[in-house]
Amino acid sequence: MEARIDKWLWAARIFKTRSIAADACKNGRVTINGVAVKPSRPLKEGETVSVRKPPVTYSFKVLKCIEQRVGAKLLPEIYENVTDPKQYEILEMSRISGFVDRARGTGRPTKKDRRAIDAFIEPAMFGFDDDFDFDE
Repeated sequence: MEARIDKWLWAARIFKTRSIAADACKNGRVTINGVAVKPSRPLKEGETVSVRKPPVTYSFKVLKCIEQRVGAKLLPEIYENVTDPKQYEILEMSRISGFVDRARGTGRPTKKDRRAIDAFIEPAMFGFDDDFDFDE
């Protein structure tokens, strides 16, 4: 049995919508057995699908080809997660780092981010003393 890769990614709940899955395929973020694919590529059972969602690349072994979305409880019958444990370490490190990997254009830092930045950049780094008066 076969299924379109974009439909399978949506049906297996790897992407929230089919259009997001199709965009990921078009932008080269989805590979089957190491080869970038188009959204219409048929998927067969036993193939390995890799999905790059920065900063992690997830890998799934296809157990069943479906084109209709199923409940989350049925997912173990659809695919097997074969993602390298190192990828999960990368994900955890990015969560810990917080504001350091802040994406450009995401807006102003939050109050918490600002305090962390201020604590990191101390006035002593710029050669200022605490008793320096700006008004003089």
